[in-house]
Parts: sequence; C-alpha cells; structure tokens
Amino acid sequence: MSYQIRTPQPYAGNPFGFVYGDALTANAEGAVNVHPISYDAGGVTVAANVYTPADYRAEGSYAGIVVGHPNGAVKEQAAGLYAQRLAQAGFVTIAFDAVTTGESGGEPRNRDIPFLRVEDYRLAADVLSTFPGVDASRLAVLGICGGGGYALSAAQMDKRFKAVAVVSMFNTGSVRREGFVKSQTDSVLKRLHDVADLRAREVQTGELTYNANMSDMDPEVGHKLPFDMYREGYEYYVETHAHPRALSRFAQRDLMDLFAWDPDDFMYLIDQPLLMVVGEKADTAYMSESAFAAATATEDKELYVVADATHVDLYWRPGMVDDALAKLASFFGDKL
Repeated sequence: MSYQIRTPQPYAGNPFGFVYGDALTANAEGAVNVHPISYDAGGVTVAANVYTPADYRAEGSYAGIVVGHPNGAVKEQAAGLYAQRLAQAGFVTIAFDAVTTGESGGEPRNRDIPFLRVEDYRLAADVLSTFPGVDASRLAVLGICGGGGYALSAAQMDKRFKAVAVVSMFNTGSVRREGFVKSQTDSVLKRLHDVADLRAREVQTGELTYNANMSDMDPEVGHKLPFDMYREGYEYYVETHAHPRALSRFAQRDLMDLFAWDPDDFMYLIDQPLLMVVGEKADTAYMSESAFAAATATEDKELYVVADATHVDLYWRPGMVDDALAKLASFFGDKL
C-alpha cells in the first residue's frame, strides 16, 4: 500500500508536534528517527508517524508494531511515546490518527464508530507491511485505552497480527452501553430511545450533537469528575499533555453503534499470544480482566499488573511506563 511523506505540524516547541516525555526533536544518524507519512483510507487521508530503530537499514529485516491511541487522543501523545520507545527496542512502529481525528481527514469530525476504528488498524498494518525493512510476516498490534478495545477487535479477525498487546484497555462499547463499572445498566433502553430522538432532531437541524469536551470544562468541574480515570484524564488532556487536536468528544449518534459493539464477545477468536497490561490501582482493571478471561483460544496469554499504577499513569508516568514498556519489548521480542 502506498504512502506519502507528510510535513509535520510543530506544536509547543516540538517540530513534530509531540507532547510526550523525551520526545524526538530532530532526526539524527544512528538514532531512532520518525518519518511523518500519510496514506489513503477510501478517499480519506490518514496521518501517521513511522518510527525506525537506531542504525535502521532499509534493506534490513524488522518486526513491525501498529500502535493505536486512546479515545480522544492523538498520535503525538501516549501512542507516540510507546511507538518511540518500542523503536528504541528495535522495532519499526507506526502511530496513526484515527479517521476523523487529529490530522487525519474525514467528516463529520470526531466519530467513534467501531467499524472505522477497527479498520484504522488494518490500514496501518497494510502500510507498515510495505515500509522498507519491515518483515510483513512479523507484525503485531498494541492499543492503549479505548484503542486497546479496538486493537483486540482488529486482532480477532486479522491474523496478520502475530502478537497482541493492550495497555489500560478501555471497553468503549460496554461503558457507553452499561455505564462505568456497570452503573447504568437499568437505563440502556431509555438511552437508546434518547439517541433515536436526538438523531431525528439532527435530521431537521443538519447539525451533529457532541458530548462535552474536557478542554471546555472549568478546572473545578474537571477535577471533580466521577472516577479516577476521568479526573486524571482531565489533568492529562487539559493540563499536563494538552494537544490542540486531541478533543475528548464524539458524536452522540455513534452510541447506536457503540451499544452493539463489545470486544469481549469475540475474544475467543484471539489465538495469538496476548499480553494485557493494567495498572494495579486502575479503576478500569475489570475491563481487562473480563476480556482476558474470555480469551479462551490462546493459552499464551498474560495479564501483567504494574504496581501502584492507575489507568492514566500508564500514559506517561516515568517508572510505571518504563515497567510496561520493558514487559512489552520482551513480549514482542519473544513472540515476533
């Protein structure tokens, strides 16, 4: 699959727009390099970054890893951090912006449609498999947060992925349908009827309705959000690792698709080696535990717990991220 060189958009003093710790600021010979690219997704342009290891040679043979970002995030945040660090471990990696997100095209913006999000991973695999030096028979997938749920779905059907890993996996379908920690199970049908009414209104107005964007919240509201994940997410996306293209919103009509999607339903189709990394104190841990238990077709699986870490700690916090990455590098090195 063909791709083109893309000119990166600087932000916050970083020429590539990265906001994660120890991010690249320039490409140098003999070091990890980043290659901004774009490619076509059915008439929509996808923006991505390919990271190559130190002393990379186009005529070499490298395992490749597709890295997907959390919901509401962009490739310049946690996905870029993991992609860069895994390139330091010797892999060629690709971090992309989901269609309708970040620098990628697609209208209307900021959609969360499972089919599109899963296809993002397949397209990234198409591109990575043709990148010079990448051995197409040694591809893996890594998804973070909501991207982890979609990565699991991608691996269930796409057996080009020879190893599967997720970090702080977030089951978007389950949470939208049943609520966080299943706190809204008694209102599923009412909320579906509400979405139907909303879509009917949108037909008349021609405007989509979105959920509240964290960037628009007052700090006193953001710091009092329910659940640690949401409070720490506010701090990450608005205060410590903000990026202007990272919008924590999605079109409310997408709930019709999200209510009917759940990666747990088809976990029995994962027969590849599986690593699920979760924080010891993550209030989302139950999602990884559920998916892990449902992965009955593979005996080569591990639920790896990072001590003291919360869900969002594994996006950025030194030490905890180092722990997760050491485990991931060992896993991918062994399985690929």
